[in-house]
Amino acid sequence: MAFSSPEQEQVLVEAKSFARILTLNRPKQLNALSFSMISQLLECFLAYEEDPNVKIIILKGKGRAFCAGGDVATVVRDIAEGDWKLGANFFSKEYILNYLMATYRKPQVSILNGIVMGGGNGVSVHGRFRVATENSVFAMPETALGLFPDVGASFFLSRLPEFFGEYVGLTGARLDGAEMLACGLATHYVPSTRLSLLEDALCNVGSDDPSIVSSIIDKYSEQPRLKEQSPYNRLDMINKCFSRRTVEEIISALEREVIDRKDSWISTTIETLKKASPTSLKISLRSIREGRLQGVGQCLICEYRMVCHVMRGELSKDFFEGCRAILIDKDRNPKWQPSKLELINDSMVDRYFSKVNDTEWEDLKLPARSNLPASAISKL
Repeated sequence: MAFSSPEQEQVLVEAKSFARILTLNRPKQLNALSFSMISQLLECFLAYEEDPNVKIIILKGKGRAFCAGGDVATVVRDIAEGDWKLGANFFSKEYILNYLMATYRKPQVSILNGIVMGGGNGVSVHGRFRVATENSVFAMPETALGLFPDVGASFFLSRLPEFFGEYVGLTGARLDGAEMLACGLATHYVPSTRLSLLEDALCNVGSDDPSIVSSIIDKYSEQPRLKEQSPYNRLDMINKCFSRRTVEEIISALEREVIDRKDSWISTTIETLKKASPTSLKISLRSIREGRLQGVGQCLICEYRMVCHVMRGELSKDFFEGCRAILIDKDRNPKWQPSKLELINDSMVDRYFSKVNDTEWEDLKLPARSNLPASAISKL
């Protein structure tokens, strides 16, 4: 079974026994999430949760990407042509989908056989099972775009081991499948040659019991080795530097380390941080630190406030400049304003976390959830 209109074919839907297979189908755009894709996924997940004939949802991408993120270039164009509230509507629906997945009553298995970045993590990491492969490439690259790790990243990055989430969120570091498994972003690692066998086995489960689903994925899984230069092997160094209170202190700590040892990884990390939007770095660090103490719903409500401030462009226009430099003109030379970390004080950061001063604006309204499994309740 597949939906037939051209617009709806951005998500292919297949019913196979007790499973529903949803395939993100914009391969030329690396399956970047459009508003219509988010709307269709939301509709499907709501319907399947109530359908007793559906036991499991499998989510995957067509081509070399699972999903490279939300279609932010279109969001920026919409805002430029009219009202920032068009963008707010996009993010509102996306975050509601993230929340539904985080609190879902049935197992979602995301097959991350390729690029999974930004919004692609929002539609996968919150789900019960995330299967990485040798082709997986994870990143949350938002600070280079003048944005911040959103889609509930303040929840899932803050729960990675020690201060690895700060490192990943601030630098936009790319992780492979083995690293995703090691830090907990993936629950399993399955070689891509076994994916079709895994999919067939999952379709024949006939049960929505997560332990049964997990045992089936286990049969096709293997334990990959981390490459020697993996940042996950540098967790002690990451903890030492990225545990600091401010972005400035993090950079200073890295600079002190590079004096003692000529290490290209440290130099590259410093360079990456210095190229990112100073405003993005500051609000991202605050978001991850606060997210560590919040439930997933609270994280998404807070991120929605932040993204609305970003789109309004009153505090900083870095998001529009980042999209211009990276996605539109592609000169990769953004001119950030404010241009330096020291020009951004705590009260400026505070404003991103406050309610938007607009009579028509309201906080993100998350749907009421009930009869949740223990795995979902623990996220609240």
